[in-house]
Amino acid sequence: MGLNILPRKNTKISPNSAVLDLNVCGITQIFNFMPKTREQKEQSLSYAKESVSGAKSLVFVGYHGLSVPKVEQLRNQLRQEQVKFQVIKKTLIKKVLDDAKIDVDVKNLGKGLAVAYAMNDEVSAAKILAKFQKENQALEIYGGVLEQKFLDAAEVSDLSKLLSKPELYAKLVGSINAPVSGFVNVLASTIRGLVQVLNGIKEAKA
Repeated sequence: MGLNILPRKNTKISPNSAVLDLNVCGITQIFNFMPKTREQKEQSLSYAKESVSGAKSLVFVGYHGLSVPKVEQLRNQLRQEQVKFQVIKKTLIKKVLDDAKIDVDVKNLGKGLAVAYAMNDEVSAAKILAKFQKENQALEIYGGVLEQKFLDAAEVSDLSKLLSKPELYAKLVGSINAPVSGFVNVLASTIRGLVQVLNGIKEAKA
């Protein structure tokens, strides 16, 4: 006898009962489009709140054009640099940002939204995503957040060109045996770059 998972004629099935039946059959993945449960939404919201509160910067991206293996590849690259990556609904991330007093026009960020939370330094998320985008043009960078201020895509690109902490440390170590002027130049260059990005944000908001 074959497995019968179809409803009888004129029988109404709620989404929950359909999912329950399909869970038994082990084929729920074909219903991934179904709405998240309240518990799942609360978990997503809690994760986003915790991540935003501890992040040095955020980057908003559109992942909808990427294959599943590419998304996993990106997740792994970000994870290695202590960058969290979360696919999240706009309504949820808007609530988190509003609660954190961060003004972002979420509805205009584009479809297939995901957020990268840079937990270690300000530039790591932007740097990894900018590099990944060069090799995978399906990834879209919508913007970001630095110092509680919104960055557009161009400003995220500028941020990605600054030195990350490991790169800065490497340059500093390399300059130890060099004249003092070399050490000062490394610091000055990094500070100038960050100031330029912040000044750009300030002028844009003026």
